[in-house]
Amino acid sequence: MYDVVIAGAGPAGLAAALVLGRVHRTVLLVDAGDGRNARADAVHNFLTRDGTPPDELRELGRRELAGYPAVRTLAGTVAGAEALPAASAASAASAASAAEDAEGVPGADVARGGFRVELSDGGTVGARRLLLATGLADELPGPPGVTELWGRSAFHCPYCHGFECTGLPVAVLGAGPGRVRLALQLSRFATGVVLCTGGEPLAQAARETLTAYGVAVRCEPVTRLEGADGRLEQIVFEGGPPLERAAVFVANVPRQRSGLAERLGCAAFADGCVEIDEFGRTSVPGVYAAGDMARRRTVPMPLAAVIAAAASGTLAGGAVDQDLLGEDFGLPDPFARREG
Repeated sequence: MYDVVIAGAGPAGLAAALVLGRVHRTVLLVDAGDGRNARADAVHNFLTRDGTPPDELRELGRRELAGYPAVRTLAGTVAGAEALPAASAASAASAASAAEDAEGVPGADVARGGFRVELSDGGTVGARRLLLATGLADELPGPPGVTELWGRSAFHCPYCHGFECTGLPVAVLGAGPGRVRLALQLSRFATGVVLCTGGEPLAQAARETLTAYGVAVRCEPVTRLEGADGRLEQIVFEGGPPLERAAVFVANVPRQRSGLAERLGCAAFADGCVEIDEFGRTSVPGVYAAGDMARRRTVPMPLAAVIAAAASGTLAGGAVDQDLLGEDFGLPDPFARREG
């Protein structure tokens, strides 16, 4: 029986495990090893680690966790989880494998219900609390060619990749207000910014604003993106000449990488993000969530920044420990939910 099972070992899961390991909470960190930003050359906006390759950042995190004996990392995924009534919590500890016993990790003394957690290798463990950090995956839009260029010269976030486009000719695909706003933002430091509407109509007021700030508009449907070795060379249209550009910004659609939160019954928004409160708690008692897969109601969209994911994991890890501390010693919950 672990104090906490963390599903996902990206920045949020690693940060939560670090917080919990430092206060000797027994943690099983289950890592599938396939991060959302794996295709990117580097992580940005992470203070002291700006420019670090994503895999290197994860490896640094795993090395740090190795210094905390209460934290165990397991390759794989959390296949499922079932909430246990209070009477069943103690028996759940016996479901832990002999390998876990050999690790010498002390078991938690469970006074209330917990979770029976199914792992992708067929094993089962017990957990007093669950922390979901399984992240998002990106559904990429058309046209053909986006997938091959994704993370190298086809991007979605100006904060993650905009600086690397300084002085380069770039294009933005789409015609909505958000696409117009992004084209104007990029025009501050890129050159020759072109909004490619893909055949969609563009409001006259938006066109006038773009023109006033030197952003060109191409309205023909886009046939494909062409490039080599992950680098964009040109955008091909149904009519008119190709447009040579070094980078393109597209409107990806994020979705949950894992169906675990849905199977547990966690409330979610229309965009698929799991709803949490300011302490990372989901609508299901004992289940927390952190990283880009979850957001508060007051946040209009998932935050893709790696450092934001790490910060949310730190906060959720502390909240989980305080939750368990109250249970262990019969103390009031400092993060008690307030009605109204």
